Amino acid sequence: MLKRTLIAASAISLSAFALTACGSDDDGGGGAEGSDDKITMGFAQVGAESGWRTANTISIQEEAEAQGIELKFTDAQGKQENQISAIRSYIQQKVDVIAFSPVVETGWDAVLQEAKAAGIPVILTDRAVDSEDTSLYETFLGSDFVLEGERAGEWLVENAGEADTNGDGTINVIQLEGTTGAAPAIDRAEGFATAIAADPSIEVTASQTGDFTRDGGKQVMEAFLQADDTIDVVYAHNDDMGLGAIEAIEAAGLEPGKDIKIITVDAVKDGMQALADGKINFIVECNPLLGPQLMELAKAVVAGEEVEPRIVTEETTFTQEQAKEALPDRQY
Repeated sequence: MLKRTLIAASAISLSAFALTACGSDDDGGGGAEGSDDKITMGFAQVGAESGWRTANTISIQEEAEAQGIELKFTDAQGKQENQISAIRSYIQQKVDVIAFSPVVETGWDAVLQEAKAAGIPVILTDRAVDSEDTSLYETFLGSDFVLEGERAGEWLVENAGEADTNGDGTINVIQLEGTTGAAPAIDRAEGFATAIAADPSIEVTASQTGDFTRDGGKQVMEAFLQADDTIDVVYAHNDDMGLGAIEAIEAAGLEPGKDIKIITVDAVKDGMQALADGKINFIVECNPLLGPQLMELAKAVVAGEEVEPRIVTEETTFTQEQAKEALPDRQY
């Protein structure tokens, strides 16, 4: 699986990459027919499960149009079999390049072998696959999910005193996981666990998937609250599940951000507003606006250029005050 070891090996600036990718217009950038031909990309999206995913889709669609790339787009509705079917359809249509954000990490080798046999390059976006054969795709463009989890955990360690809302000397954390088997769910949990190991008073006592959805986060949080009245902290793998947890916490007569601290990942507008309002305490950013980088990568790989095996997006973290400053100019 692509982990942080690959990130260190490919520490290049995004601006430097963009300059290289833009050079693909010079020669043969439109498939077998020549440089004047329009590039066709087949993109198989996970679904529309969150505000982050919607922003990601819009970025890809708008940038494809802006750069003159014909986009064949499929919404897999959160099902791996739908993505595999879409990829096979793109192979049959002989597109120039395939890109997709895998629903889960495993089970892709067969269809990616088919794309490779057809001579169609594949770009992974946002999520990685767990495959020993890295020749099945050209590159992975996306966030370092392990690092995101570490940042969330490090904030909790640094603010452990305030996080002990029950005042019993221990910090009871419940975790709202992303989709089972998905790279961000696996990695964000791993990074968080690594970081909180520095403070033995912090313990994740319950962890359950909310499928990255607001409704899922609300339902899981309702169940947690009924089972445990000593919860200090909620760590949600995305803003939407955290926002659902807020609804459940408020319905239980508690005050989110005070009675129960909340840490989330993404930094979409709704999440940032909740942070600015004090209902969320800390957000780790995961940038969904991958369209510009993806289209430059597509030009490069169609032109036969070598690209880095791992392109990491630049991201930050937000406190309440930082969210207030960032909100007026937030694009998603």
